[in-house]
Amino acid sequence: MGRLPRRSAAVIPALFVAIFFVYPVGSILWRGIGSANNDRVRQVLSSDAFAGVVWFSLWQAVVSTVLTLLVALPAAYAVARYDVIGRNAFRAIIIVPFVLPTVVVAGAFEAVFARFGLAGLRNTPWAVLLAHVFFNYAVVVRIVGTFWEQLSARPEQAARVLGAGRTQTFLSVTLPRLRPALGSAAAIVFLFTFTSFGVILLLGGPTSATIETEIWRYAVSRIEFDVAAALALLQLVAVVGLVVLTTRTQKSRSVDASGVAASNLRRPRGSQRIFISAVVASAVALLGVPVITLIERSLSVGGGYGLDHYRALGDRVALLPVSPARALTNSLQYAVMAAAIAVAVGTLAALAATGRTKFGRGLDTLLTLPLGTSAVTLGLGILIALDQPPVDFRTRWWIVPVAHALVGIPFVLRGVLPALRGISPGLREVAATLGASPARVFREVDAPLAGRALLVGAAFAFAVSLGEFGATSFVPRRPETTTAPIAIFRLLGQPGDVLRGQAMALSVILMIVTATSALAIERLHKNSDGLL
Repeated sequence: MGRLPRRSAAVIPALFVAIFFVYPVGSILWRGIGSANNDRVRQVLSSDAFAGVVWFSLWQAVVSTVLTLLVALPAAYAVARYDVIGRNAFRAIIIVPFVLPTVVVAGAFEAVFARFGLAGLRNTPWAVLLAHVFFNYAVVVRIVGTFWEQLSARPEQAARVLGAGRTQTFLSVTLPRLRPALGSAAAIVFLFTFTSFGVILLLGGPTSATIETEIWRYAVSRIEFDVAAALALLQLVAVVGLVVLTTRTQKSRSVDASGVAASNLRRPRGSQRIFISAVVASAVALLGVPVITLIERSLSVGGGYGLDHYRALGDRVALLPVSPARALTNSLQYAVMAAAIAVAVGTLAALAATGRTKFGRGLDTLLTLPLGTSAVTLGLGILIALDQPPVDFRTRWWIVPVAHALVGIPFVLRGVLPALRGISPGLREVAATLGASPARVFREVDAPLAGRALLVGAAFAFAVSLGEFGATSFVPRRPETTTAPIAIFRLLGQPGDVLRGQAMALSVILMIVTATSALAIERLHKNSDGLL
């Protein structure tokens, strides 16, 4: 594909991102800067309450990151060093919590608190910290575990021969070699928790406010868009600064890849088996108990068990404009549309960026930007920017899957682009010589060879859309287009066993569909060296 066709393929992706991402986010930046002289904005930003919000945003992110590293590091070691039955299944299953919708996780922890008499944890920072560890456990295990597996065990063995104990060997030899992976995992977890929205809003309560939840409250509850834009600007600057700092820190570290063994896996013996059992038991307690309890509570009816809450999903409730079942149908429809949009736009972008030119790298960066922007910022941008002609799109039914697709496109691009670059140019040249048009070359050559990566991207976009809550909570919707995460959020916010039972039942269904997508991704992408 020549330079001109590549740039032609880039027109649609570039326009898509420019209209639905760059313009809304740019509008927030402009409005946030312009609000500097607003007395109300200055009052909010200089208040002690806002200082407390900033402190809690940083505090909970730091503590969540440290706790996640401490809890997940033993599992990363077990995955990296021991060859046991079920190792690959363990690596696949722990991905499920990472992709679960935040409202489902909130429902799971609400179920745990109710089932085990832990009502005192509701609306506390401890609930937030537990949920963050639950979410990000797989990040540490996959990143650190994969890196650890590639490092030779000989330096540790040499240290032990010279008389160093296990603790000294780990601190003096292993830990310094793991710093690149630990730094990468810590940076990702910190960014995820610093920009956390659904977990804070649903489990933290009004006293556990972060910058992210304050943006939502000022925009949606108080209708003070200038204050919300100023907060979003601060949030965006902070996130960009964190990303730049992390990137520079990571570049300054060297990876000790010398002496990499063909395989560092070994069969556990004696006390090592006890260690593996303890790792599995802790993972079950952290990841399995909330999920199992959620299912149990969804079936709990009075003094026994039944399917009453599931049957009631087809009934209307006063606080929802549609039945929970209809909300689930809306989410599934939106997820299919978001996946289709992400595949179409992401594939065109991948075709345009295949040539490794400055143009291709620029397009790649442009379409990856939504991953570094919080869903709340994106939702606020759509709310305040796309409300006037010629881009008056806020109330259009399709704006929801479009917003969801923005997050799915980078996954499609990141998967398809390497696959296309790995195809020999000779295959395309032969097809073109035989008279095939560029479209037919793509159908007959590129699509079959990049098909697996395309399916991974589509499954990712589907899963992301299905559980998306942050941006959707901002976008004005017709009452009949309420999504499942919004329905769960409203049901959980009301007292009463019947409504909470319906919230649990809807959460279980959403969890099953999302988990199925996650396991399909893992199966398709099982040879990846990254997070997924």
